[in-house]
Amino acid sequence: MSLFKLIVRVVFNAAVFGGSLFLLAGTLDWWRAWVFLAVVFVGMVASTVSVFRVNKDLIEERFKPPIQEGQPLADRIVVVLLLAALFGLIVFIPLDVFRFHLMARPGTLVSSLGLVLFVAGWWIITLALMENPFAATVVRHQEERQHTVIASGVYGVVRHPMYAAAVPLLVGMPLWLGSYAVALLAGVPIGMLALRILVEERFLRRALKGYVAYTEKVRHRLIPFLW
Repeated sequence: MSLFKLIVRVVFNAAVFGGSLFLLAGTLDWWRAWVFLAVVFVGMVASTVSVFRVNKDLIEERFKPPIQEGQPLADRIVVVLLLAALFGLIVFIPLDVFRFHLMARPGTLVSSLGLVLFVAGWWIITLALMENPFAATVVRHQEERQHTVIASGVYGVVRHPMYAAAVPLLVGMPLWLGSYAVALLAGVPIGMLALRILVEERFLRRALKGYVAYTEKVRHRLIPFLW
């Protein structure tokens, strides 16, 4: 897949995401969403170009469907639940901001911190994708790509840096857009990510040579010094 086609796909995904937010909000008069989409667009393009330059094959791998051959059944179930939780999170933000008003809106300082958290999470995910050419969207042993353990860069800090980065990203997004309630609900997909870590590690310990030694070297899965 060429870089141009990838960028076109990125633009399309950002447009669909933005359209969903505004459609559910029932208005285009939502300046925080416009700022957020600009950040998402710039972040997606920058991340795609950066990863394409060092791990071109990974980009194509990550555009494959979330259910694949060789993927354990447990991961298939967790992936479906995770995608449903993520979809629900995105849908609920405009509904709460414009209709439900379940909690008071975050103030300027808190919402601005939310945007910082979102950008930080995206940056760490990009670093992880640049470091690990095997960071596919599904749990499987990628024998056709000579799958090996990656222990450098952010993978030397925690064993699942992309999931760790998803925590501030998922919390920061609703905070910036104006919903404390959805920031709390972010605990649901975060919990699903924690469950997926257990499924993934159980599989990799059995299927990927050197992974057990890696877990002994890098002790923490998600949060340094905690878990």
